[in-house]
Amino acid sequence: MHHDEVPSDLWTERQAEGYDDPDDPRFSPQLLERTTRFLAELAEGGRALEFAIGTGRVAIPLQQRGVEVSGIEYSPAMADRLRRKTTEIPVVIGDMATTRVDGEFSLVYLVFNTIGNLYTQEAQVACFRNAARHLRPGGRFVVEVGVPGLRRLPPGQDAVPFAVTEQHLGFDTYDLVTQRAVSHHYARQEDGSYRYSPHNFRYVWPSELDLMAQLAGFAPEARYADWDRAPFTADSDSHVSVWRLPG
Repeated sequence: MHHDEVPSDLWTERQAEGYDDPDDPRFSPQLLERTTRFLAELAEGGRALEFAIGTGRVAIPLQQRGVEVSGIEYSPAMADRLRRKTTEIPVVIGDMATTRVDGEFSLVYLVFNTIGNLYTQEAQVACFRNAARHLRPGGRFVVEVGVPGLRRLPPGQDAVPFAVTEQHLGFDTYDLVTQRAVSHHYARQEDGSYRYSPHNFRYVWPSELDLMAQLAGFAPEARYADWDRAPFTADSDSHVSVWRLPG
């Protein structure tokens, strides 16, 4: 797969600019504390590599815990924002399916649905293989991703709302044949108009991820509903999954 064939949205300067919103629940100190504690425990004192590191939302507090973090980021605009915050975290520009970073890691991780940013199955499988390439024996790959919301689709519908407020309308549309989906965001601007931004992704089932892991030589280690290690159940709407290379 050539670099220019990797199917993924390239985040623009405008998207990067609006990404670091302190009011966004993803930036809550409590969530980041739980997320980075979990990841630091799994790194076991070794180096960590974040796929789709973005502006460093998770990488910077993880580094502050004493974990040596590197990153791969597809969007130069997002990486620029990270570099303005810190020079301590090396970032390589490229896609997470094929880009190689120097060195060996004890943990590779990607958070908040970014596996879906690769919107073909082929690219997602390649991403698992790329994670395995970077890991030492016994190293772990961690993925945080939503469970596809298809149970919320009535017959004949292809859209599921996920945000309905005065400031933000958001809904996902699903193609049940290709597993391709689009998140549609309408954000209210100060003048009362709305700015539309779509985001393409490929939804993926937990069992499908396990098969991708198996193809890349991983064994399943754990699946939780969240970073607190709550049990994953039939009603969980997302999961944090851990796979391990044989030691």
